[in-house]
Amino acid sequence: MNFWKATTLILILAWAAGCASVPAPSTLPWIEPGQAVLQAAAAPRTGLTGVFAMTVKATGRTNRVHLNSEADYRDPRNLSIAVMPSAAEELEALLHAPPEVALKGKRILVSGTARRTRIDFVVGGKPSGKYYYQTHVRVTDALQIQVL
Repeated sequence: MNFWKATTLILILAWAAGCASVPAPSTLPWIEPGQAVLQAAAAPRTGLTGVFAMTVKATGRTNRVHLNSEADYRDPRNLSIAVMPSAAEELEALLHAPPEVALKGKRILVSGTARRTRIDFVVGGKPSGKYYYQTHVRVTDALQIQVL
């Protein structure tokens, strides 16, 4: 075999091996946090609608309950489930405990739309001009969350 034929054959085999290593699209009926964050960022106007699966690694409560897929809610890979007050009350009645307590450490499915949300750093009650992004799924009804 001459040099050019051998080189061509090697390139074709390398290309075929590379194609074989590309992961197949997910066949899971839900979207994992990492996929949700990337796809929501790619669709800033519409967000990503679907069913999201995650283990609640951290929680918090402000004017709403936050269920986070990462221990640090500022982690760019974090998917934050923002449970509105009325839905939090519904969940508390169903779970017999505040949702931020009852769901920590649990694997949940959440239906909704993941959207990239700008978070401004505030100093003295005024935006500082510095910000970062989080990805949120807003929950307005307790039925949007299912515990696995």
